[in-house]
Amino acid sequence: MKIIVHNIRSLYNVGAFFRNSDAFGVSHIYLSGYTATPPRPEIAKTALGADQTIPWSKHEDVIELIKELKSKGERVIAFESDPSFDKLDSIPPDNDAVLIFGNEPDGLPKDILDKASDRVYIPMAGEKTSLNVSVASGVALYAMSRE
Repeated sequence: MKIIVHNIRSLYNVGAFFRNSDAFGVSHIYLSGYTATPPRPEIAKTALGADQTIPWSKHEDVIELIKELKSKGERVIAFESDPSFDKLDSIPPDNDAVLIFGNEPDGLPKDILDKASDRVYIPMAGEKTSLNVSVASGVALYAMSRE
């Protein structure tokens, strides 16, 4: 599995993406838009060393990145808090997918969602309609990697 982390402001969330990626066997992190890159003390604090072990690359144009990945046969799954999308538990696990997450509170823009192979949301039972983006990535990575 691979992930795209697009336009994430919080360096601590970026670090948490690295740590989640380590936990669930992500093979590559694509950092896109204005998402910061290692080395940064704030990223290192939450990554706990995963920023040194998980391969990553920086991409300014996420649309071009998605096109490139899809041209290689990659399935790109966009995660967003929109209940009109497929529920996470309704799609089969896919250890080869590329998962894409966007910023809080705006999420992923329509042009990115339109380029994704699938659009998925994590159902919420409480009053809040979304999770912290790094927490959502942990839930998504667990669900997509289960066997």
